[in-house]
Amino acid sequence: MEKIQHSHVQVQGLKLHVAQIGTGPKVVLFLHGFPEIWYSWRHQMIAVANAGFRAVAFDCRGYGLSDHPPEPEKANFNDLADEVVALLDSLAIDKAFLVGKDFGAFSAFIVAVTHPERVLGVITLGIPFLIPGPLGIQLDLLPKGFYVIRWAEPGRAEADFGRFDVKTVVRNIYILFCRSELQVAGDNVEIMDLVDPSTPLPPWFTEEDLDVYATLYQNSGFRTALQVPYRCLQLDCGITNPKVIAPSLLIMGEKDYVMKFPGMEDYMRKGIVKQFMPNLDITFMPEGNHFVQEQLPEQVNELILTFLNKN
Repeated sequence: MEKIQHSHVQVQGLKLHVAQIGTGPKVVLFLHGFPEIWYSWRHQMIAVANAGFRAVAFDCRGYGLSDHPPEPEKANFNDLADEVVALLDSLAIDKAFLVGKDFGAFSAFIVAVTHPERVLGVITLGIPFLIPGPLGIQLDLLPKGFYVIRWAEPGRAEADFGRFDVKTVVRNIYILFCRSELQVAGDNVEIMDLVDPSTPLPPWFTEEDLDVYATLYQNSGFRTALQVPYRCLQLDCGITNPKVIAPSLLIMGEKDYVMKFPGMEDYMRKGIVKQFMPNLDITFMPEGNHFVQEQLPEQVNELILTFLNKN
């Protein structure tokens, strides 16, 4: 970990916190999700650097040590995709492999569709091909107490989170998102209340890891993080007939709660997703949960390196 270099890079008028390791000619750019941060890729960055690649991860705008956009409530996924391309430009990187987890996968998909010349390949974890917008994740098919719907409501998550310190919020989300069932709260219950305070952290996530996350979220807060992804999921990205032609890999934990989204398992297992990603391979990990890259790093690293070396 101490070999990872940290800097701030000026991108679209914002200072982004960037972590890098390795000097190989091919670049792997890691895109985090929520409640994650650059640090969620710690295991993968070191593995790909040791295999001869240059690994780059960054805190999205408004996350961790990166600047908030001037108007966080107007941020959207197109901003994040533009940010990826602008970061590549700032780092003088012509093309890169994109590795996206959770909402980081959305950014990877948008970039691969709109700037295919910048993409060597796409790996996503936990999310098959989806473009944000009304036809992406169909929230009307999910229970009204589902956390995504709750947190899309302005002020709801702020009030829920505000009852606890940041460390407890991150702890609760990690515990909650490890589960294989959907996180649904009853009418008079908030999402944070779904976690018993005595529940231990998962064995692969240490108190030291939690401290890193908590420190970064204490710096950034959740203002932009609640806007992107939750409050812009339904905004149309303006993309019609999307297709990713780059070689692609989806790594999906079979115990990831995303598998329980209506129609999601058929979408992947029946190969419907390949209508949008014709060069896609899918690997299901039987014990994998929503944090598969932190939960099972050696297995995920092997899958990623096999893909990188093949492409």
